[in-house]
Amino acid sequence: MSTGGVDAKQAGLAGDGDGEHELESRELEVAGFEGPLAGRLYRAVVDGRRDLLIVFFHGGGFVDGDLDEADGFLRSLAVASGYPVVLSSTYTLAPVKPFPAAVEDAHAVLAWASRNKAKLGWTGKRMLVAGIEAGGNIAAVAAMMARDRGAPRLAGQILIMPMLDPGLSSCSMRELPSCPDKARLADECAAAYRGYLPHAADRSHPYASPLQSSRLKNLPPTLILSTDDDPLRDEAEAYAARLIAAGVPTTVRRLPAAQLQEPNARNECACTGHALYEIANFIAGLDGQPPPGR
Repeated sequence: MSTGGVDAKQAGLAGDGDGEHELESRELEVAGFEGPLAGRLYRAVVDGRRDLLIVFFHGGGFVDGDLDEADGFLRSLAVASGYPVVLSSTYTLAPVKPFPAAVEDAHAVLAWASRNKAKLGWTGKRMLVAGIEAGGNIAAVAAMMARDRGAPRLAGQILIMPMLDPGLSSCSMRELPSCPDKARLADECAAAYRGYLPHAADRSHPYASPLQSSRLKNLPPTLILSTDDDPLRDEAEAYAARLIAAGVPTTVRRLPAAQLQEPNARNECACTGHALYEIANFIAGLDGQPPPGR
């Protein structure tokens, strides 16, 4: 599996009905909760502003990660989804400051994006929040915070193999110690939560553990992707079931197994045609339109 992901044409998703476009990216500064954060903007080279903005948060287990690790995925995503504007943002990592710094940053970035439409080349019509692994947790919580604080309005959320349960209590997670080649993944998740949530009382807070939240109504339409062999699989699918029970339009898909022991494997898995199709189909469905290239 290549780091840059599949070609969009191979995935059957290229184009947005008006031909191929060159994709450009540029570094920019966004506003976090307590100060500036590094961001990266992905846009097609076209005249005019785009109607859709996707704000994305990277993985890294809350303690690591940067803009580069998901660069290949976001380039593939932009093409596959019909060239929206994609904003990738950093957030305060736990070694600098633990919970709730990261999620406060995430909500602040969403608010900043809603105020800076012209700078981003976005019309302001639709904003989605997305994230992978720890970034999936942060995206889910940012959606809760936007609901609770009344802004900004989100059209959807995309959670890719998200970390949602600090208790590490799911069957797919508990099975790992008996699988020596995968046990390291469980140890890494436990270490990540110890760094992010050093105070035990925070582990039940809904902004730290979305899966434990008792208030899931009125969240935006949701896509959740898991994989067959992911230790995070069961908590992702349990969250999907809880959203559905709360009346949130939710699509959950389990992708084929991936070699998740490898570095950057979740980002590479997200680059596959299966994942890109599900994301493009979800985005198109928000407006009742066929997926790009279909």
